[in-house]
Amino acid sequence: MMNVNNRVTGWRWLAASALLMTSMVGFAGAEPELPPVAAEETEGDRGARVPLLPLNGDLAGDLSVFHTRYEDTFAQLGSRLSLGYLELVKANPGIDPWLPGDGTLITLPRHYVMPETRREGIVVNLAEYRLYYFRDGGVEVYPVGVGTDDNPSPLTDAKVTMRLESPAWYPPASIRAEYAASGDYLPRMIPPGPDNPLGTHALALSEAGYLIHGTNKGFGVGMQVSHGCFRMYNEDIAGLAFSVAKGTSVQVVNQPVKVGLNGREVWLEVHRSEEDYTDSDRNALWQQVSARLEQLREELPGVEIQRQAVELAVDQADGIPRMIGEQLAQVAADGGEADASANSGENNHFLQLWF
Repeated sequence: MMNVNNRVTGWRWLAASALLMTSMVGFAGAEPELPPVAAEETEGDRGARVPLLPLNGDLAGDLSVFHTRYEDTFAQLGSRLSLGYLELVKANPGIDPWLPGDGTLITLPRHYVMPETRREGIVVNLAEYRLYYFRDGGVEVYPVGVGTDDNPSPLTDAKVTMRLESPAWYPPASIRAEYAASGDYLPRMIPPGPDNPLGTHALALSEAGYLIHGTNKGFGVGMQVSHGCFRMYNEDIAGLAFSVAKGTSVQVVNQPVKVGLNGREVWLEVHRSEEDYTDSDRNALWQQVSARLEQLREELPGVEIQRQAVELAVDQADGIPRMIGEQLAQVAADGGEADASANSGENNHFLQLWF
């Protein structure tokens, strides 16, 4: 079981709490402007819709806030702000995703702990429905739809083999059989166009049969909806397809629990897979968090974890990073501190401080 320190005393925990609250209320800068409704793509529209975020240790990005308009829904906002429907729902409990209301303040979850894998090329984390693209010393983060439990996306370490513009879709026999079983006819080839499930662009992978592609159903981005491929908003894949080179690494992992460091701060990000959060799901995540933090304590002696912060992260499992502790550091005492140490009877020349 996880060995955590239950002490929540003095100014040091107040300081840690202040840092946590700062990250939670979105002091990340000005409220983002809602982009206009997308028109037809032109040659100049191929830039990324999401920012290239600098890496701060194992973290990137910040939370921000947004005031909704009376006609907004989370599905529409997700499509226009490049966020997944489910990540918006989890980050904004108690707000109706289909009628948030005029002037409602919502959280935009753009603060991330990096997946624990190689930081190169593309990394898809199935558990959080996100794609990370590492380039130029930073990272771009996109929502993706992934495979269902019946048709899961593969865990793989693959490469990009080809960029496709206006791809035609050749449904595999298994999908055509599904349609036939339900009384629907699916032709052997779907030409490019608005009815094509691959959308406007795609990246073919060395994992045979799998693509990162656009969609004709934007609502499924950021959820478990596909037959195993990775579904993006057309506006996102249109830019990504021209940024990613042939041979780029594509790692697919499944990490609902991520732990990272920013300086001496320890951060935890926990993801539930659905809107509903069952007791069995909560218990399973608690076991994973316990095991990961025990591993962390073995890797980094001197880490102090606050149980209350860990419990909050697991209880919410909303994908928002939370600071759960810090490394205790031994700092060489200066003259004044050395005198104080001597006066207190300490025989060593180091003080253990909370940072």
